[in-house]
Amino acid sequence: MERIDSNVTPRYAQIPTFMRLPHDPSPSGHDVVVIGAPYDGGTSYRPGARFGPRAIRNESGLIHGVGIDRGPGTFDLITCVDAGDVNLTPFNMHIAMETAQRHLQSLLEENAAFLMLGGDHSLTLAALRAVSRKHGPLAVLHLDAHSDTNPAFYGGEYHHGTPFRHAIEEKLIDPRRTLQIGIRGHNPRPDSLDYARERGVRVVTSDEFCELGPSGTSRLVRDTIADTPVYVSVDIDVVDPAFAPGTGTPAPGGPSSREVLALLRCVGDLRPVGFDVMEVSPPYDHGGITSILATEIGAELLYQYARYRTEERKTL
Repeated sequence: MERIDSNVTPRYAQIPTFMRLPHDPSPSGHDVVVIGAPYDGGTSYRPGARFGPRAIRNESGLIHGVGIDRGPGTFDLITCVDAGDVNLTPFNMHIAMETAQRHLQSLLEENAAFLMLGGDHSLTLAALRAVSRKHGPLAVLHLDAHSDTNPAFYGGEYHHGTPFRHAIEEKLIDPRRTLQIGIRGHNPRPDSLDYARERGVRVVTSDEFCELGPSGTSRLVRDTIADTPVYVSVDIDVVDPAFAPGTGTPAPGGPSSREVLALLRCVGDLRPVGFDVMEVSPPYDHGGITSILATEIGAELLYQYARYRTEERKTL
């Protein structure tokens, strides 16, 4: 299977897959499988993230696989396919969580890693359950405006503000190897960050990220995570809504697109084992700019995984 050649087929033509990757609904033997998670049953404010995977794929035809001044293209270094979407019920969050976990686990039985396109952030718990089953307790690089370590509320056990609390309690992740970057805005209680901090999570507020800059924050990431297998989760609302308005809970005062992309360049220095880009809500987007940014973040993560795997293979 080959990617669609943009020199032959215009970028707006043919069925949209992520970055025009081959569509393979039963993937096996690949480095990364792109998988959509069209679900927003855990959303607490603006809905619409269920439409995120389709919108991201639509805009991703714009992106080539060869970055400026980066040498070989991503897909010359690793094999990737788009496996389509997980079929998730919109009516029951427990069934959706179980379905997503089962599907992601099956992907990891035959492939090395996945990039999940969301969908609301609640499904990151399903991803962490699946990846930790393969790799053990994980480090986490979590970019978000919100810590997502809240307890259940409104009767919803698995809403999009809970995944990392569940992950800590289920020992899926090592909180001492977990960083949450870009945290800001308003919380329902003055102690909202205590749960994460008291368990050893390194919370980097948006103001601290601004002071450290991408380079200083990258050093902190490397020092904290070291060689622990790391899951990278990017909630698109980490980016200031001036750059990413299409999301469910926008929070002004965040980093720019450039700053977030610059920070993600450290991922190839780590040991990444899974990724997601979550909370794109197209009904609140303008000109597709949020979906375009989500595509660029996904492309950056794939390139960084390729960089990591290239270095890993040199040591074998």
